[in-house]
Amino acid sequence: MEFIAKALHDYVVSHSQEEPPLLKELTRETHLKVLQPRMLSGPLQGRFLSLLSKLISPQHILEVGTFTGYATLCLAEGLAEDGSIDTIDINEELEDFQRNFFDRSAWGDQIHQHIGNAIEIIPRLEKTYDLIFLDADKKNYLNYLDHILPKLKKGGVLLSDNVLWSGKILEPTQKKDIDTAVLKEFNKKLAHHPELETVLLPLRDGLTLSRKI
Repeated sequence: MEFIAKALHDYVVSHSQEEPPLLKELTRETHLKVLQPRMLSGPLQGRFLSLLSKLISPQHILEVGTFTGYATLCLAEGLAEDGSIDTIDINEELEDFQRNFFDRSAWGDQIHQHIGNAIEIIPRLEKTYDLIFLDADKKNYLNYLDHILPKLKKGGVLLSDNVLWSGKILEPTQKKDIDTAVLKEFNKKLAHHPELETVLLPLRDGLTLSRKI
C-alpha cells in the first residue's frame, strides 16, 4: 500500500539510492514463486532501512518476520564488521529461498535464521540488540512488543512496519478485524510509552521509528 501517487512515488524512488542487483533479483523471484509478494519492503523502504542501519552500525539486529529476506539484506548493509542478524519466521517453506539469497550476499555467515513461533523463540535469544525490525503477523504486535523491548538496548532503535494498515487505522474497526484493532492499540502504546521516543512515518504502509530511552 502506497499513500502517494504512483508518479510521485516513482520520482522519489528514482531520486534515492538504487537498490543493489541482488535485491532486484530477489524481488523478481519473490513475485514469480511466492504468494503475497506485496509484503516485500521494496526499493524505497529498503534503502531507508539500509541507510538507517548504516547510521546506527548495529552490532546485533533482530528481525521478527523474514518473509523472503529483502529487509534482512537491507539491514545487513549497516552491520558492524563482526555483527549478526537473528531473523525469525514461522514459514519453514521459505527457509531455503531465504538462505539462497543470504549466502549469495556478503553477510551470509552473519545472518542466523530461526524458524518457528517468535513469541517462543525471542525469550531464548541471549543477545541484546541495537536495532529491531518488527514485521510479522499484526494480531501479535502487542505480544511481540512485550518480548522485544527487554531485548532492545538503551539507545537502540525499534522499527515497526505496516502500522497504517492500508489506511484501516482511520476507519471504524469491524468486530472480527483483530489486526486493525491491535494496530490501533499498538500505535497508541508506542506513542505514549515511557521508555520510547517515537515518530510514525507515512513510508509505504506506515513505518514507526522508536528509540529506547
